[in-house]
Amino acid sequence: MADAVIVVALLLTAASATVAVATRDPARQALVLSLLGLVLGVLFTVLQAPDVGLSQLAVGSALTPLLIMLAVRKVRRRGRTDDR
Repeated sequence: MADAVIVVALLLTAASATVAVATRDPARQALVLSLLGLVLGVLFTVLQAPDVGLSQLAVGSALTPLLIMLAVRKVRRRGRTDDR
């Protein structure tokens, strides 16, 4: 049973990482990166590293995508003001 959960978590990790790389739009890429952080947090928890899993949830699924979204917003806003 535990091996099946590990295999599923690894497959979800590989799939979400592939989608994150294949996505072209930075805003959507940040959302997929958030999903990847969540899946990695679950994987670490399944592999009996709950402290690493909690850190991954905080940083990988919340903080990093938030910073990327703020940077994308600032770049897009700056691009609009330069065009006028």
